[in-house]
Amino acid sequence: MDIGIDLGTANTLLYVRGQGIVLNEPSVVAMKEGARTALAVGTEAKETIGRTPGSITAIRPLRDGVISDYEAAEEMIRHFVRKAVPGRRPRTRMVVCVPSGVTQVERRAIVHAAQRAGARAVHLVEEPMAAAIGAGLPVAEPRGSMVVDIGGGTTEVAVISLGGIVTAQSLRVGGDRLDESITNFVRKEHGLLIGERTAEDVKVAIGSAWPVPGDESLESRKFTVRGREKVGGLPKTVELTVREVRAALDEPVEAVIAAVRATLEECPPELSGDVMEHGIVLTGGGALLPGLDLRMASATGIPVFVADEPLDSVALGCGKCVEDFDALERVMSAA
Repeated sequence: MDIGIDLGTANTLLYVRGQGIVLNEPSVVAMKEGARTALAVGTEAKETIGRTPGSITAIRPLRDGVISDYEAAEEMIRHFVRKAVPGRRPRTRMVVCVPSGVTQVERRAIVHAAQRAGARAVHLVEEPMAAAIGAGLPVAEPRGSMVVDIGGGTTEVAVISLGGIVTAQSLRVGGDRLDESITNFVRKEHGLLIGERTAEDVKVAIGSAWPVPGDESLESRKFTVRGREKVGGLPKTVELTVREVRAALDEPVEAVIAAVRATLEECPPELSGDVMEHGIVLTGGGALLPGLDLRMASATGIPVFVADEPLDSVALGCGKCVEDFDALERVMSAA
């Protein structure tokens, strides 16, 4: 039984050999105080964020792409594997994605959690490598491919050639940081406190990184947010414009572009030429931010493309490692 897991800060996806992606749920666990087992995991638990009574807490076991709450992570992996593959799972082999910048301790925590959740053998594959494989880039060829994977907790920028990562940057900036920027902006500019789910709704509805040509209607769009007054403490609504939200997202977007520039500067000249020719591929949820590709292309002078299924790229890459284990074994590290 072979399973590929894209253990993400925002969502966890499970790929089962021969079946494809069988599960895609938020990486959230709701725990009751003092209890050892979870009340709810995944979609059900996400509904409770910001709305729990004192005795229940909604935990996100991963922060910035790595396990921050060990027990909750183990519980979550176990729950998802059971849900995706009911019944007995003899000799499960798991391929788990990890950010390229993880430390040895963080790697061990992920391996341990997977083993406790029932894996016989655990293999780790670095996220940018999985994203590149999932986006269909020729990773095994002697040709430089550049991938920028913007997830919930981390952004991974890497240049890949001959089945290995030549140069990479792992940045603790992702979708969560974008939400946080919106929350801070609304608090400062409008004196309104909003929750992380509201901030995410704003980002999805009217967030952008650059004005998108040919979509003039987008610029005039507004979004109404409800929250609590910072001073009076009473409920209040505020209308946000596209331009305001773009200004709020400016700093994290710039951080991602700076990482892309830094990676290009470290890249060997031969591979830089390949990247110039073939462009940069964007994957992950952040790739869906309108205008991000245009802004990155303008900042680097290199064409930027969004992968066909940016949200699933890492899980699909993980899945290809599961399906074609022997051929892709060299891109993985055995734990």
